[in-house]
Amino acid sequence: MATMTSLIGLINKIQRACTVLGDHGGEGLSLWEALPSVAVVGGQSSGKSSVLESVVGRDFLPRGSGIVTRRPLVLQLHKVEQGQQEYAEFLHMPRKKFTDFAAVRKEIADETDRITGKTKAISNIPIQLSIYSPNVVNLTLIDLPGLTKVAVEGQQDSIVQDIENMVRSYIEKPNCIILAISPANQDIATSDAIKIAREVDPSGERTFGVVTKLDLMDKGTNAVDVLEGRSYRLQHPWVGIVNRSQADINKNVDMIVARRKEREYFETSPEYGHLAHKMGSEYLAKLLSQHLEQVIRQKIPSIIALINKTIDELNAQLDLIGRPIAVDSGAQLYTILEMCRAFDKVFKEHLDGGRPGGDRIYGVFDHQLPAALKKLPFDRHLNLKNVQRVVTEADGYQPHLIAPEQGYRRLIEGSIGYFKGPAEASVDAVHFVLKELVRKSIAETEELKRFPTLSNDIATAANDALERFRDESRKTVTRLVDMESSYLTVEFFRKINLEPEKNPNGPPNANRNAPPPTMDNYTDTHLRKIGSNVNAYINMVCDTLKNTIPKAVVYCQVREAKRSLLNYFYVQVGKKEKEKLGAMLDEDPALMEKRTQIAKRLELYKQARDDIDSVAWK
Repeated sequence: MATMTSLIGLINKIQRACTVLGDHGGEGLSLWEALPSVAVVGGQSSGKSSVLESVVGRDFLPRGSGIVTRRPLVLQLHKVEQGQQEYAEFLHMPRKKFTDFAAVRKEIADETDRITGKTKAISNIPIQLSIYSPNVVNLTLIDLPGLTKVAVEGQQDSIVQDIENMVRSYIEKPNCIILAISPANQDIATSDAIKIAREVDPSGERTFGVVTKLDLMDKGTNAVDVLEGRSYRLQHPWVGIVNRSQADINKNVDMIVARRKEREYFETSPEYGHLAHKMGSEYLAKLLSQHLEQVIRQKIPSIIALINKTIDELNAQLDLIGRPIAVDSGAQLYTILEMCRAFDKVFKEHLDGGRPGGDRIYGVFDHQLPAALKKLPFDRHLNLKNVQRVVTEADGYQPHLIAPEQGYRRLIEGSIGYFKGPAEASVDAVHFVLKELVRKSIAETEELKRFPTLSNDIATAANDALERFRDESRKTVTRLVDMESSYLTVEFFRKINLEPEKNPNGPPNANRNAPPPTMDNYTDTHLRKIGSNVNAYINMVCDTLKNTIPKAVVYCQVREAKRSLLNYFYVQVGKKEKEKLGAMLDEDPALMEKRTQIAKRLELYKQARDDIDSVAWK
């Protein structure tokens, strides 16, 4: 079976480590809160400080009127072998040992003022103090500000409620043992400590009652009914304490001497002699230590369960933000390629429909391109005046003999040229969508969040590749338009020539053998016919390009983005030296600090689990 010294000492060690790492709050029950400890509660001037000093055997706490304890004091007592030097250590001064306990008192006061200022304000930020002595038992005590009923000059009106809220925040924890201090010269029914303890622990199973100042009661009165549990019953026995008198304090009477006087008081007292073996600060310390060890044993399964649960959560957090990267170039290159593959996977999911965004490319082809084609100024280009001008200029000094073929060609070529605008606009619109998908994919790739430099490098390489794809796509769609101009579909015009021209003023075939019109006798009807024929041909070309432009854009941009977005980047990365690879994996300092803190907490919890396992069941 584990000794009390090893088990409670271990809990003290774990609590101290939790405090160093800041693991004493947050959501859920932290390890610090899960570990049992003793909170000292009482009204102002109830004798709390004297009880603590009696348990420690040293005069080390600040004294004065009003609120003296203005910050929680977490006091961890460590029993050492006889003959070893007594000393104290503050968590905020970890490498300094205090052997002068008057200096400890001064440092408590100074450290309180550092947070609260030289006012009567309070703070819930605890002071952590460890005392190593052969005259103590292994124990963790938390000295809390004294409960008060009214604010005095220099204090905020909310001070009464603020102190109560702070005390509650400690004693309402299910693993907190409450040491309720009540002075014997006041009615126990009005005790501030008993009142608040009863509210958070109505069954009394976590509460120990302490009666102080027994020697200051009015002559003819005593506290036997309280100490024997008749006035107010608790599940644990009441303990009486006789504090040092003010005269002893003024004379700096040694605490060891004060303990002896306390024993003599109870042994010789006619009222309390029969209870002497269960009275005094030494008995109280042993009682608390034994009970604390018992509670720790009862809580070990739940503590271990909490530790295991937290270890799993911390491992999951490390997996999410990423484990530390090895320093060799091979591992660094592998990590970079893994990050690239993770990004590429997210990017393809956007394109193929697993994530939103790829549908916008279809929107370019289904809405934007047709709308742009409808807005082309063919009506202006093929109006009567422009058709007449183009046909006339195309003939030059020799009028055409049969049909104005050169005029037709120039009208068609001029019209087809308008298609370059919508074609290039489609290329640019898809390029914009792809760039936006790169940005989103970088942001959504969890693995990349820890490497801002690599994220920027991948984004730059991807955008450079998209620029190359856009240039090739522009060339391709421009060629498609140029091809429509370079060779006209002859069959279309042959069908037109086979259709008889209608003459409303004569028989159906009246114009079959008529001579071709010259510019002198061109009619508006004939010019409209030319414009109508050209417009019909342009509509046919428009239908063709409406299908071929999307094919070209997808082939040159979307397909290449899926196939080879980072190919050039891979080649460049493979040529980099170790130092440059390391620079690419330069992490966000905040993330590195977060990983370090998680790793430290993980190590703390693993060590705590191993340490508890090593002593709990011996």
